[in-house]
Amino acid sequence: MEYRHTSVLACEIVDGLKPKPGGTYVDGTLGGGGHAAQICERIGNKGVFLGIDKDGEAITAARKRLEPFGCEKLFFHTSFENIKAALNEAGIPAIDGALLDLGVSSRQLDEAGRGFSYKQDGPLDMRMDGSADEDLRAEDVVNGYSEEDLYRVIRDFGEERWAKRIASFIASERKRGRIQSTGELADVIKRAIPAAARRDGPHPAKRTFQAIRIEVNDELGALERSLGDYIDVLNPGGRLAVITFHSLEDRIVKEAYRKRENPCECPEGAPACVCGKVADAKRVTKKPILPSAEEREENPRARSAKLRILEKL
Repeated sequence: MEYRHTSVLACEIVDGLKPKPGGTYVDGTLGGGGHAAQICERIGNKGVFLGIDKDGEAITAARKRLEPFGCEKLFFHTSFENIKAALNEAGIPAIDGALLDLGVSSRQLDEAGRGFSYKQDGPLDMRMDGSADEDLRAEDVVNGYSEEDLYRVIRDFGEERWAKRIASFIASERKRGRIQSTGELADVIKRAIPAAARRDGPHPAKRTFQAIRIEVNDELGALERSLGDYIDVLNPGGRLAVITFHSLEDRIVKEAYRKRENPCECPEGAPACVCGKVADAKRVTKKPILPSAEEREENPRARSAKLRILEKL
């Protein structure tokens, strides 16, 4: 199956990162290589590009897409949070810029066998790395979590107003037999949400599927653990660009940037700073960059995207 994905905020990313000829850049969420192609084009034959992705199929697709570019290209089949290990393996002490696009690729969403889609029936999987047999699956969450934990996941990660009712319906349904497919789960969710509430807004299962996917892949935990590492490895003047699609992701990025720009831990109102912590980065974007109306029209999956950029001092 062809790896199809439309890169979100493609022009804004390149404008924000400002890739320079001969520079070293990282795409920690490589996908099919859409953003990467623009970066590779700008860094030229003397540049170095590192692509990281948990999805082996994405790595394969990106390798092919980036073949025409003459820069040195290094690929790592791992989570974006392993940035320091990847750089250490490559013998690269610091980089000039990095990108994280936290959205799920169109191919992952559209391929029923990956278990991300509530529109197609498939196995309840949702792992970004489908080859890692030991990893948690959506089926494990749906059938193994307590009703209270399911409620917490759906409420916090899906921001779903009907989270308690959905968790209750799932708990009741699995007493009759294990829920094993995306179609089964979507039907349970649809029954849990009152008909009047289903008339408007997105698909009734959208928020719950999103919540379970975030839990399965520990997406928020990985983001919290790795943002500091990405900032640490930037050269002076280097930039980190992060695209989020969820309010909790955006909050994590915003707070991480704020702490590097204003790390002082002295009590508010103190006459002078005594903690000794000084800023080592500045926000390039005080407010997030949003997709244009044209992009939102052409690519509905871009609607919730927010781009924030930080520069190392």
